[in-house]
Amino acid sequence: MTLTSFGPANRIKRSAETHPLTWRLRDDGEAVWLDEYQAKNGYAAARKAFADMAQDDIVQTVKDSGLKGRGGAGFPTGVKWGLMPKDESINIRYLLCNADEMEPNTWKDRMLMEQLPHLLIEGMLISARALKTYRGYIFLRGEYTTAAKHLNRAVEEAKAAGLLGKNILGSGFDFELFVHTGAGRYICGEETALINSLEGRRANPRSKPPFPAAVGVWGKPTCVNNVETLCNVPAIIADGVDWYKSLAREGSEDMGTKLMGFSGKVKNPGLWELPFGVTGRELFEDYAGGMRDGFKLKCWQPGGAGTGFLLPEHLDAQMYAGGIAKVGTRMGTGLAMAVDDSVNMVSLLRNMEEFFSRESCGFCTPCRDGLPWSVKLLRAIEDGEGQAGDIETLLGLVGFLGPGKTFCAHAPGAVEPLGSAIKYFRHEFEAGIAPTSAVVPPLARPIVVGA
Repeated sequence: MTLTSFGPANRIKRSAETHPLTWRLRDDGEAVWLDEYQAKNGYAAARKAFADMAQDDIVQTVKDSGLKGRGGAGFPTGVKWGLMPKDESINIRYLLCNADEMEPNTWKDRMLMEQLPHLLIEGMLISARALKTYRGYIFLRGEYTTAAKHLNRAVEEAKAAGLLGKNILGSGFDFELFVHTGAGRYICGEETALINSLEGRRANPRSKPPFPAAVGVWGKPTCVNNVETLCNVPAIIADGVDWYKSLAREGSEDMGTKLMGFSGKVKNPGLWELPFGVTGRELFEDYAGGMRDGFKLKCWQPGGAGTGFLLPEHLDAQMYAGGIAKVGTRMGTGLAMAVDDSVNMVSLLRNMEEFFSRESCGFCTPCRDGLPWSVKLLRAIEDGEGQAGDIETLLGLVGFLGPGKTFCAHAPGAVEPLGSAIKYFRHEFEAGIAPTSAVVPPLARPIVVGA
């Protein structure tokens, strides 16, 4: 996956001043290895952090920058780092990179790992120094075989250059880094399920508290950050808080830049590094080029399959967490999907809910039984065999599986697109209700799991 450009994008040259994540990318899409990375100022931020900054100063700088998690939740990174214990007697701590990029329609972390593996390693090295962690793991989606190969090569290059291992840069600080490939489960994107999987356990989310910062991998303090989040750290350390904040558009409450994209039947599907605060319309029209000839935009998701659908009139919303929240959903991963006017929303939702149902860990009842129930109802409506009351039952499930009703955020993310699809396209669901069906009270239809 290479970055593409269209319209105004091809007149904007990526530079270190405006594109901290992507300015080092090669035009041919090949990986940037150690010699080239260092020639492009790579590891300069790590050298600065080790030579000129106290560990607590690194944490404070990241906190002051306003950097938030780029995996979808958007939790402030510096605040998360600040939760790690200050007790110097705790000498075993872990740093985990969440590279389990399983969100349908999302591939931003893949591009960074395949083409800029040393950027991630440098970000983890600085973070490890700040957090006093002696060992790190990159928990990688198993299907990302090219990323695994490139990361392992980059780790070996960094070791040979004295940038990983013992006494890094003569500082007396040790940090080992390992690439761990998962077995392909969506739920491993949840940080405590990731920890369980890394330990060799079933990938179920853990009860919180205790949070990983207190009790994480093998019972030790652990910090989990997303790939893109960690890749922001070197530029913040190298160029400072004020510069980083200045990258975002006026009106955005989120700082810096974000990898954003558009897929679907658009003219120029791709991925671009853009400042927080650009509008969805800029992303859709100026970068993705609008819809292909013969297709019309019906609706769109702003940040992966777990975000709600929006209408074309919502394209003027600014792309940052608060801007997207104003129009009724979440920013998510920032990689949008265009749904064209040939798509039946019932079929689309049935396909989505089948995925989310299959990927449920099965630990809590609402998710384990509620998601298969939604699939059963959607399949009946898709086949024109829905019963009166089925739409109300689906809406009831959206409520029962919403935020705070389940053990983790899997089910709330799964039903958010369902609720929005019924809100905006209820007539398509009503068309699948059999005209002679009897009225069945909401939530009265039995579910047969696996039927």
